[in-house]
Amino acid sequence: MIVPLLLSSQAPELPVVVELGPGTGSFTAALRAAVPEMRFLGVELNGAMADHRSSRFPGIDLLRGPASSLSRALAERGLPAVDPVISGLPWQAFAGQVGTELISNIAAHLAPSGAYTQFTYSWTRWTPPGRRQHRELQRFFGRVDVSATVWPNLPPAVVYTATEPLMSGARTTDDR
Repeated sequence: MIVPLLLSSQAPELPVVVELGPGTGSFTAALRAAVPEMRFLGVELNGAMADHRSSRFPGIDLLRGPASSLSRALAERGLPAVDPVISGLPWQAFAGQVGTELISNIAAHLAPSGAYTQFTYSWTRWTPPGRRQHRELQRFFGRVDVSATVWPNLPPAVVYTATEPLMSGARTTDDR
């Protein structure tokens, strides 16, 4: 499951990785194994998950709070651009105006060659929240790809990879 996430980044130098909703740290562990010297920022709302992750990965930067705090967290750390941003947040975390603002902020803070990757269970891509999320990604990114189903993952999953962030803001449906 981690392979599509790692392959999405095109950064020529060591990445500044942001993980939204790192939970217990499954992706964090794989990312650290692949690129141990990377700069990492995790954003975790759940206090128990944040505590677990902090004890499992001492010394890794973790913001305890909502993903909507991403812009502030990056500014506080002097990070104008990141690559990649990885998310396992559920589609519901992107509902309404808060979700639109989050996707806009992710696109605004990605390096030009950056990638935003969102993993989700394959069956959710056809639900109304999944379809809404795909449309929102297309508004803020020039390219959105969906991986083949990763059957060994239980339950089976897919990875959305959004690249070519639109620096001038969201495009309208007429622009597509």
